[in-house]
Amino acid sequence: MSTSPVVNAAEAAPVQQLSAEQQQQIAQAQAQAAAGPNAAPSPSASLYVGELDPSVTEAMLFEMFNMIGPVASIRVCRDAVTRRSLGYAYVNFHNIVDGERALESLNYTLIKGKPCRIMWSQRDPSLRKTGSGNVFIKNLDVSIDNKALHDTFSAFGNILSCKIAIDENGNSKGYGFVHYETEEAADNAIKHVNGMLLNDKKVYVGRHVPKKERQAKIEQYRAKFTNVYVKNLDESVKDDKLSEMFGKYGPITSAIVQVDEEGNSKGFGFVNFENHQDAQNAVDALNETEQADGKILYVARAQKKSEREEELRKQYEQAKLEKLAKYQGVNLYVKNLDDDLDDEKLRQEFSVYGVITSAKVMADEKGQSKGFGFVCFSSPDEATKAVTEMNGRMIGAKPIYVALAQRKEVRRSQLEAQMAQRNQMRMQQGMPMPGAPGYMPGAPMFYAPPGGFLPQGQRPVFPPNGMMPRPRWAPQQGQPMPGFPPQGFSTNNNVRPPRQPRAPRGGAAGQRKYANQARQPQEPAENPAAAPLTAAALAAAPAEAQKQMLGERLYPLINAQQPEFAGKITGMLLEMDNGELLNLLEDNKALENKINEAMDVLKAHMSEASKEEEKEGATA
Repeated sequence: MSTSPVVNAAEAAPVQQLSAEQQQQIAQAQAQAAAGPNAAPSPSASLYVGELDPSVTEAMLFEMFNMIGPVASIRVCRDAVTRRSLGYAYVNFHNIVDGERALESLNYTLIKGKPCRIMWSQRDPSLRKTGSGNVFIKNLDVSIDNKALHDTFSAFGNILSCKIAIDENGNSKGYGFVHYETEEAADNAIKHVNGMLLNDKKVYVGRHVPKKERQAKIEQYRAKFTNVYVKNLDESVKDDKLSEMFGKYGPITSAIVQVDEEGNSKGFGFVNFENHQDAQNAVDALNETEQADGKILYVARAQKKSEREEELRKQYEQAKLEKLAKYQGVNLYVKNLDDDLDDEKLRQEFSVYGVITSAKVMADEKGQSKGFGFVCFSSPDEATKAVTEMNGRMIGAKPIYVALAQRKEVRRSQLEAQMAQRNQMRMQQGMPMPGAPGYMPGAPMFYAPPGGFLPQGQRPVFPPNGMMPRPRWAPQQGQPMPGFPPQGFSTNNNVRPPRQPRAPRGGAAGQRKYANQARQPQEPAENPAAAPLTAAALAAAPAEAQKQMLGERLYPLINAQQPEFAGKITGMLLEMDNGELLNLLEDNKALENKINEAMDVLKAHMSEASKEEEKEGATA
């Protein structure tokens, strides 16, 4: 995560976001700051702005805060990988007076429909963690928001921070925190508000206790338990029998066997002792003892439902982490398998590289192979060797794809990172971004026309990562793009695009013109794109042409499923390894999954772009 507090405002917002006038104002403010030492921004003039909508940009905040006074710098903190807003920002003024005015007049102002929360930026984490002057309030009415809480408690002193705890849906959890500048203000608030009615609900106000101290007190309280939970009871055991069973360990206040609506025992109950030590003795003596009916009795400290759920959640998370650590670097994903390949054959193919702990071919409900599986080795070195040797090897009639197994969320994050990297590259190259002027939805990105349409003597230039640059042209509505679909592919079954022109035998190269007219249908054997692309054929081609060959095969397959975004998705998939791209050409199901993953990433970015476009249209 990227949480660095403040950078220069001109750097914090891209050029496309700040107008020329705003950039000039920032430049003037910087010049004033550099003119003399007295004009330099003071750390105390830095504001934290939270509860921001993810679409809020530096330009929006500049327009809002610059009305108060000259802004020195603005930074919306973003995720280091996806570059999505983290929901908070830092605004620096040149003097503390402007910061005070901004805090008084703009706190809880609506930005994109959400009230922002402004407070002084506290750079020293030790001061935030001491808890000095921090007050905890609970049993709050759900209608009380941050502003209402601030208005209620501001009468007792200067508030540094004020916040209501909310759930995933943005609803109040019924408690909140108020951080005062002084201890006296916190004591005064506790004295006057604790036990008072706020919106007809009696609230509790007290000192905020750090989580570690609260957890320690809870553990101490639980260690002094008197209530005991008992299960695996025989159906014949009633309350009096349960009381007799546990009564010999000490005085009992209650012993109840839980029953259903018909009065039959549910097989468990509760026993409450007067003293903790008696309860502990009962647990130590009776837990895991065999009863007359052969059942093993379970006796333990009684727990609340929330405590049991929290304990189960921790156990699940711990088991999940242990499982991930156990299979990290040793579990391989294998796909493009023949339908007749079973677990034993899969194990035999990989057994030469090390000790295999498990080998599984995934099957559907009818028991038929899904074409992929997993092989787990005992050590990472063995798994790495298997990936190196087996990836692309022919097993049966297909070349298999082998790689380290990854979780779905990891693959998704990688796609998002690739998308963000391409967006950054386009910005650096001056290419239009989604939602920006000149951006044409539906036009393919990073995919050039086939090499046959270039003048003779010129070769297409491929970037080091194998991606094709986005063409500068775009199709008109209902018209095909020049060079698209790829050569050998036609949307009309009776018409084919022209083959690559041959060089003229005489005259200067590149002088011959070719009309983009449809020819008569050719024999399939004359169409190189119609023939299956094999690993050998791909390896024999020049390195710079391999992505082009793969793209020409992928584009029609992707166009059949997502015609509007076929170019974009083709460009995204071409970043993958050539061996995996070959497997996608063979495995329609795997290709469909990759297309769906790419569409999820594209939709997320286009949604953000549309919001920006609406904002620009509203302010135009």
